[in-house]
Amino acid sequence: MKRAVYPGSFDPVTYGHIDIIKRAAEIFDCLEVSVLNNKGKTPLFSVDERVSIIKEVTKDMPNVTVGSYDGLLVDYCRKNDAGVIIRGLRAITDFEYELQLAQTNRKLGENVDTIFLTTSLEYAYLSSSTVKEVASFGGDISKFVPPFIADMIYKKYGTRSEERINEQ
Repeated sequence: MKRAVYPGSFDPVTYGHIDIIKRAAEIFDCLEVSVLNNKGKTPLFSVDERVSIIKEVTKDMPNVTVGSYDGLLVDYCRKNDAGVIIRGLRAITDFEYELQLAQTNRKLGENVDTIFLTTSLEYAYLSSSTVKEVASFGGDISKFVPPFIADMIYKKYGTRSEERINEQ
């Protein structure tokens, strides 16, 4: 059985992430989407909230599981018997950083490879940071995330009331 891990902060998970999840799930027997507990950042959503959100968007994908980790990704891969790390690439600017991570992970875990999936063109511009910035000003994020996630984001920021949504 081929197992892969798709790690990330997923704060919030976007349609770009969901695209990568769906495509990776078609390639591997088992895909673990794993939320990084990065103690160096202050996320919009807690790890538990992000895990719950991803479970909801992947509920119809039987070979996808969702978890979280902290520490070294290669240790997490070993613990979960995953030989492949999935990473999404939006643009050439992502590649340099991601290549460095992949090479470091390969050095730390000789039995762990990284596979890059390029983001579908319709999501090439999209990042969680962009979603949060637009939402923080009450902008329309309906093209970036599923509706229930948009509602959760707006609630966190307190930026969109029902009246304002109905005006648009």
